[in-house]
Order: sequence, then structure tokens, then C-alpha cells
Amino acid sequence: MSPNRWELKPESLRAVCDPDALGFETTLDVSPMKAKVVAQDRAVHALEFGLGVKDLEYNIFVAGPPRAGKTEAIMAYVQELAATEPTPPDYIYVHNFKDPEKPESLNLPAGKGRLLKADMEVLISNLKVQIPEVFESEDYSGRREALMHGFTQERNKILQELDAKAGEESFILNISPTGLMIFPGKEGKPLSEDELKELNDEDRETLRQKSAQLHNYMNEAIRKIRKMEKEFQEKEKKLDQDVALYVVGQHMEELREKYQDLPQVLDYLQDVQEDILKNIDDLKRRPASQGPFPFAAPEPSFIQYQVNVFVDHSETQGAPVIMENNPTYSNLFGAVERRAQFGALVTDFSLIRAGALQRANGGYLVLEAMDLLRWFFSYEALKRCLKNGEVKIEDPMEMFGLITTRSLQPQPIPLNIKIILVGDPYIYQLLYIYDEDFHKFFKIKAQFDWRMRKTDDHLRQFCELLAGYCREKKLIPLHKTGMARLVEYAQEKAGHQQRLTLQLKEVQDVVKEANYWARNNTHEAILGSDVDKAIDEKTYRADLPEEKLQEFIDEGMLFIETAGQVVGQMNGLSVYALGDHAFGRPSRITASVGLGRGGVVTIDRESQLSGNIHNKGVLILAGYLRSRFAQDKPLTLSASLCFEQSYGMVEGDSASLAELCTLVSALIELPLAQNIAMTGSMSQRGEAQPIGGVNWKIEGFYKVCKARALDGTQGVIIPKANVPELMLKKEVVDAVKAGKFHVWAVGHADEALELLTGVPAGKRLPDGTFEPDTVNCRVDQKLKQMMELAKVLMREEEGPGKSPEPAASCPSCGK
Repeated sequence: MSPNRWELKPESLRAVCDPDALGFETTLDVSPMKAKVVAQDRAVHALEFGLGVKDLEYNIFVAGPPRAGKTEAIMAYVQELAATEPTPPDYIYVHNFKDPEKPESLNLPAGKGRLLKADMEVLISNLKVQIPEVFESEDYSGRREALMHGFTQERNKILQELDAKAGEESFILNISPTGLMIFPGKEGKPLSEDELKELNDEDRETLRQKSAQLHNYMNEAIRKIRKMEKEFQEKEKKLDQDVALYVVGQHMEELREKYQDLPQVLDYLQDVQEDILKNIDDLKRRPASQGPFPFAAPEPSFIQYQVNVFVDHSETQGAPVIMENNPTYSNLFGAVERRAQFGALVTDFSLIRAGALQRANGGYLVLEAMDLLRWFFSYEALKRCLKNGEVKIEDPMEMFGLITTRSLQPQPIPLNIKIILVGDPYIYQLLYIYDEDFHKFFKIKAQFDWRMRKTDDHLRQFCELLAGYCREKKLIPLHKTGMARLVEYAQEKAGHQQRLTLQLKEVQDVVKEANYWARNNTHEAILGSDVDKAIDEKTYRADLPEEKLQEFIDEGMLFIETAGQVVGQMNGLSVYALGDHAFGRPSRITASVGLGRGGVVTIDRESQLSGNIHNKGVLILAGYLRSRFAQDKPLTLSASLCFEQSYGMVEGDSASLAELCTLVSALIELPLAQNIAMTGSMSQRGEAQPIGGVNWKIEGFYKVCKARALDGTQGVIIPKANVPELMLKKEVVDAVKAGKFHVWAVGHADEALELLTGVPAGKRLPDGTFEPDTVNCRVDQKLKQMMELAKVLMREEEGPGKSPEPAASCPSCGK
């Protein structure tokens, strides 16, 4: 049968985008796309639901492939939604006059926090000026002097009475700064010690009794004076408070009127007023220090009357949308900062700083999942906040007992937020399986697709998106030929003729690089040639390993045949994925067969250089042999397969079809064409199953054949199911058009065997045998011969005397 039956036409090898079918000359004629998310209907549906449910448990995990523009799309989508929502309140921290270690938080309408802070600064500034003036006024001085005069008169009256009584008893009252003292005297002078010794016992006793009585009078007088002093201090303090209240009250009334609809602020202003009146001395002017050192005493800071605007939404339009790229504990939850003072670290409520969670409260917080998980404390604390419904600022060092310094304990803030995590689907699965709390708080999964169907609507959106990107980044416009090439590039990245990639960052990078080459060539628009140049340059920067591997093949260091026929050997195809670059190259597969019971083994598996999927492919191969040829006899063979010159891990089942053909060739000694490479996995029924990286594999073998000169016979066999995924380079397609290279698509292992050997595979006949002079017939007969030979060897081992039975012949061909 002619191999042309399975050969693909050049039109099947690549989907071509017609520039004229796009409907514009340059992207200047295209309106930028209004939608923020392209062809992600499933993700948008999940987002709409998740953002609409206002519940702390219904947060969102956006899962999708890298370079898909997930974060940018989510930010744009959420910002558009947030702009229509109400702006959340400001949060401020103020001094707690009852418990200074626990600052109070107040929530005010947006913009009021900054306004209250300014008003309090003006208040203290005015009081610093006006209160000292009031206390230096003549009215205050007169009233205070009147109080002092009355107190002095009363005190002097008591002292005069005490002095009179002492005089009547011949005692002298001595008044000094240290207190009052009574001495016995005579003629206005205190008695000397000698004069006291000359007194007789009766006079001394009389003097002692009088002294005791006078001391009682003196103590009573001291109690009265102290009581009067206390009353005077209270009257003086009341006078100070009344005078201060005259000034403070005016300002406070203005503030109360201004914030009359905010009960929290009114309570705070009342506490401030009471504290000012209680500490009015701090607002009086102090005389300059007259000490021996010329250093002025520190003035009061009045920090307790300041307002810490913790979260300010005065300039926020709608709900806040915060993206935190470095979610450390303090960046996410805030912190209480400290400042150095006289060699020690001190803090107060004015040093409380907000984190991303507080700034996004009332709105949306977007986090990269991997960034968050790198900070374990942050992830655990975030779940704790969602569970408790409030944000509490704690010091991690204090929380884990690493420091003993007591810090402030700010009042927690109620939490009303939507958390959006962005990450890889694998991260989502790991968290969902191993973190029992994850699914409680992230109940919405917005799955981003990695490619979209190539419909007219999606193609229009693709062009509009790139048109908007050119305008946003101030690039020169795309010509229709450049856009057509980008559409084809998107199909190449998607790996399908009817799909476009949604890893749009990859496409946008090519646009940016093509813009550079277009400007270098003084083009007014980005042409298809500029896009080709950008793609080629991008590949050239990354394909050094591919070039070195090709050098090894060209120099004969790696054994690859591209001509002739060899028994038990053929060219398989492998993909080398290096992160920024992937490419395909042929690998020599060999097989050896002998009599035995070992079945089919792979040397790579025995040397632990193959993965589980590759091992599975070999077991499927063995299962196919048993199902096809071991229905009437056991398989008495021992076969080994090997990837020659493979010194690393072999993984995947895409070589199982090639391994089967190699094994069959070795079994019946039928040579295989070395000018053909093959890729494809197989089922136990022999069906050719689709594989990955089909374009890289075909192009890889093409480059090897091209280096040795194309002779028109070389080509690649692929599974038929992979045909829609073909997006080969134009160079390969042109070679196929010229008849210098071929691509065949098969649906079964028999078709591949026929292509490689030139011998019909052969169908099974009703009697269970195969058509004569076919590959399958020869395989079946060979296995029967091996079985008979095994019987003979077993009899010889058992002992002489038994003659061997003649070998059975094939009913079809008689061999």
C-alpha cells in the first residue's frame, strides 16, 4: 500500500492567518478593547459570584497558568467594580485617657480623619498661645491675688492668735520656712540653757505644762492652716480651670458643633477637654531655667491630644483595591513602630502604622499566593483575622516570646474585606488538600483557561487587546501583516490550529520587541517581518543548548541515522524543556530479542533512569503483544529496549509506538527505515494515541535531516489525533511543499509498521491467523517457532529418550 495514504498535505501542517481578513490596515483603525478579561467566561462568572457575596468566608483564589496576565486582569476588573462601590470610613487611633497602653480606634466618614487631625493640631496650637495669655491677664491676676490675700489674712490671724497666747504664757512663737516652734522666754528673749537649769522643779513643771498646752494650740493652728492651704489650692485650681474652660470651652464648642453627628468624636472631645483642664499647668508658660547648666527643661509634647490617621480614604474614589507584593507580617497587618529616646526605644499611639489589610478594609486585597506562603506567619495570621472578623496589630517577636518588652495593644478594627489570591492551579490543589482551613475561607475558585477557541469574536478581542496595548505602551501601531503573524504565534503557543493562547504576556512581549526592530528599520507600523525578527531573535537568545546538541549530532558524537535501513533500530523523538526554551531532537531506540521468559524489559527502567509514565508505556506495549499474539501460545521471549546514549531520566510514553516497531523489527529481523522518525504512544489495542510537543519533535528531526541535506525521503510519523495541533514553522511547511520532507499521520501501530518496513502489516483472518507474507504473520510464526524451540530445550533438560515434535507451520503461508 502506498505511503501517500497517510501523508499529510502542506495545508494540514500549519494554520495561516490572512491579513486581509482582519478588516483593518493598522491598529489605529481598531478601537481598544473595553473588557478587562479576554475569553475567560468561567473565571469571570466565578469572580462575579465571589465578589458579590459579602462574606469573610467567600474569598477568591484565581488559578491559572503563568504569563496569562491574571494579576493585571484581576486588578483591572476589580478596580472597575470597586469604583461603583461606597468609600469605606477612615480609621484613626487616639490616646486612651483611661488606659494609655490600649489606644482607641475611631471610624469616621472618608476624609474626616485628616480633618479631625488638622482641627486638633489647630486647637493645641491656639491653646498654647491663648491659655498663657489668659493666665497673665490682669483679671486672672486680680482674682488670684484676692484668693491669696484672703488666705494670707486668715493664716496671719491664726498665727497672731497663737502668738498672743504664747506671749501671755511668757513663750515666744518662732515662724520659719521649716515650720512653727514655741520657746519659753523672758522679756521677749528665749531662755538660755543655763536659765532653764536654774529653775526649781515646781517652775520647771509649770513651764512644761504650759508648753504642752501651747503645743496643743500650735498643732490645732497648723491643722487649720493646712486645711486652709488645701482649700486655697482647690480654689486656685478651680479658678485656673474656670479661666481655662473659658478659652477651651469656646474651641470645644466649635468642634462639637462641627462633629455633632459623630458620637465617637464627641466622646473623644469630652475626654480631651477633661484632660486639658486636669493638666492645665502644662499649657502655662514656664520661666526659663536658672540652674547651673544652660539647658532648658523639655517642654510638654501634647502627643496625647494628637490624632493618628491610621487609614486615610480622603482621596479614595469608591472601594480601595490594594495589591501587596511583599506580604511580610508588618506590611500586611501593620506594626507599632518605636523611636530612640535617651538611649531607649519608646513608642506611643502616634507610631501605629497600617498594613495592607487595614488599608484595603472595606474593599479588596490582591495577593500572589506564593508571595504569601513564603511568609508563614502572614498566612496563618490572615486566616486568624478572617476567622475572628477583626484585624489585631501584634508584635510577632512579643507574640512568640522572643522579647519581653511590653508594647501597645491597639484596639482591633472590624474586618470587612474580600481577599483575592492569585496563583498556580497546583498551589490551589495543595492548599485545598493539605490545609484544612483553606477551603473554609477561600470557597471560590476562578479558573483561568490557558487558551481560547479561534472564533471570529475571540479573534476580534485579540486584535483589540493588542491595539490597546500598543497605545498604552506608546508603541507604533501594528500593521495587518504584523497582527496576522501574531495570531499565528498565538496559535503556535497554544499548540493548536483552532486555538489561541491566553498567555497574553508572551504575545505582548513579542509586540514590544517587534516595536524595537520596526523602529530600527524606520517602519511606520510593525510589519510581519518585524514580528518574525522578534521571534527569531528571542529564540536565538535561548537556543544555545539546542545548537550544542546539534553540533554533537553533526560531529558524530551522538549516533543518529537519517538514511538506509537497520534491524532493531529506529529514531524516536524527545523534547528537551529548559524553561525559557524547548526543542525536539531524535533519540536512537534499539531492541534485542532472545529466547526466554523475561518478557519485555527496558534497560532504562532497570538502571532506574526512566519515570513511571515511561515504564507504563512499556507495560502497555507488552500487553499489546500478549493480546495480539499470545492467544494460542505463551510468549517465550526475553526482549530489551533501550534509549541509546541517554544519561538522564527518560519520562513519558510518547516513544511506546516506536519501541513496538523496534521490537518487532528485531524479532523478525525486518529492517526499519532510518530516514523516518516516529513519535506516539499506544494503547493495548495498538491505537496510536496523541502526545505532547509534536511540533518541536517534527522540527527537531527536520533540523537534523537539513544539516545532512534533505533527500526527499525523510519525514516523521505522528499520531493522527495530533494533526489539529500542527503549527510547524514556515520553513518546514515549505520543505514539505517542495517534496523534500514528509509528515505522515497514522491511527494504528500496523500503519506505522507498514510505513517503516514497506511490508503490509496484515489483518487477522477468521481462523485466527494473519494474512500471508505480512509483518504480523511473520511475528506470529516467529513466536511459535520460539515456543517450539523452548519445548525442545525443556525436554533436553528433563532427560534423553524423547524425540522432538516437528515445528508447526503457518496455515496461511506454510512457513
